[in-house]
Order: sequence, then C-alpha cells, then structure tokens
Amino acid sequence: MSDDINLRSTDGGVLLPVHAQPKASRNGIVGVHDGGLKVSVTQAPEKGKANTAFIKTLAKSLGLRKSQIQLVSGETNRSKTFLITDITAEELRSLIASICPD
Repeated sequence: MSDDINLRSTDGGVLLPVHAQPKASRNGIVGVHDGGLKVSVTQAPEKGKANTAFIKTLAKSLGLRKSQIQLVSGETNRSKTFLITDITAEELRSLIASICPD
C-alpha cells in the first residue's frame, strides 16, 4: 500500500502528499487515497487548527518529531503536501508500510 504514495525526495527532505479529512470521528492515518496518505483529524478546518492537528497526527502515527513536519502546500485544501525532514524516502515508506499494511 505504501508503494501507492507519491513520495518525492528533495534537498530539504521528503515531500509527502496527504489527503486530508478534517472533522472526522478520530485522529489517525486511515489509508491511501489518490497517491497520498489519507489522514483524518477531529479538528475543524478553521484558523489553521486542523493543519496543526494533521502535523501532530502524522508525528504521533509515524514516530516522528513535530519539528520534522512542515506544511508546504494546500493550507486550505484537502490535498496537502508536507515536507518531512531528517529522513529518506525509503525510511518514510517503511514507516508508512508498518502502520498501513496492504
């Protein structure tokens, strides 16, 4: 399943596409959608609160520090891109595979 995610390596880290689902019943990674990791949070998308919740959820689910995750595009969109630092694309793909088995 993690092979279906379009990770891109850059000089600064790895770009992770995310399909965002705000106002969900729980926080968590719920699968893969259209080339991105599908992430749900309970927070409503107002004043950046949901974006902060997405970063916290990604960090907790993947075992990363919040400081390693930065929103780089899609601030007000369901399709978001996060920059993950201090990790290779292969390492990130492995982390995703461990929580999203096929």
